[in-house]
Amino acid sequence: MTAPQAESPSSDTPAAAARPKSSPAGRLGFLALSLACFAYLYYRLNGAAAREGLSLVDYMVQVFSTVQWVPWIGLMMAYSGFYFLIDTLVVTRALTWFIKPIRYRDILPIRASAYIISIFNEQIGKGAMAYYLNKRDGVPGWEVGSVMLFMMFCEVFYLLTWATVGFVFSGASLPEVFGLIPYIAVGASLVFVVWVLYFRGTIWPSNRLRDKPILHAFKMATLKHYALFLLLRSPALLSAVVVYTVALRLFGIDASFLSMLGYLPVIFFAAAVPTPMRAAAITFWVILFPENEGQMAAFGFVQHNFFILFNALFGLAFWRRAQRELFG
Repeated sequence: MTAPQAESPSSDTPAAAARPKSSPAGRLGFLALSLACFAYLYYRLNGAAAREGLSLVDYMVQVFSTVQWVPWIGLMMAYSGFYFLIDTLVVTRALTWFIKPIRYRDILPIRASAYIISIFNEQIGKGAMAYYLNKRDGVPGWEVGSVMLFMMFCEVFYLLTWATVGFVFSGASLPEVFGLIPYIAVGASLVFVVWVLYFRGTIWPSNRLRDKPILHAFKMATLKHYALFLLLRSPALLSAVVVYTVALRLFGIDASFLSMLGYLPVIFFAAAVPTPMRAAAITFWVILFPENEGQMAAFGFVQHNFFILFNALFGLAFWRRAQRELFG
């Protein structure tokens, strides 16, 4: 399905679309969050080490020495490769829905290369994709930016959908705070209905905000597109449930697949916060498994950072091709 082309803005717009504005307040907020996470982790880990009669360093060395590293590395390499293929498929289909047909193999180099930038910020990585497609294929930058916004919007509801499913099946075993998930899901559903009705022109028909090129994808989207996004993206999360459950066992922690289905969407939200070493996600693991502070801090640290860095290796593998297609 190919969307009709809207009038494109000038060629210098992709850079503006791809460059998120930052503010000192925002940077200070992320710094404060990072410091709070590290302070909490230090407090919990130091307490666990003291209970064992060890220094913090000796305690963490002991934790790392018990991990089954070889099967864990093999498991994570396979998962990273699978995620890359699914992620590229979702990007390809979204661009085809709203811009023009683009071949899967032509998206592979830029999606992989964007992982390098995503080490620092996932949204900047998506902006780089918009710039790349504008330079290589002449795709209007604002419209590609709109597809990236569509994907980020859908990602929130996709994670919330699976968090709700996880709560339904394993709510009794989840921490008490997860009881907020059904209420959040109801509120998000209302927002989604209003959102769709607005872009269909059913409500506030005279408002012209929906006609902005940066919102092109939302104006073109139907319920089918939202459903297909959920369907295409879900294998990545379901495989993560299996991978993370097995990986936890390699770290000496027993966990069930159903509990992981409730935990992971929330943790992936935290992992999206651009704190150093994804400190928010590591902290969530320690909070969720308070009896195993050392193992969970080690698990969160290596799990998230290995995934990010190994994906960046895909980017390095495609880097020469991406440069060639951009600069000849």
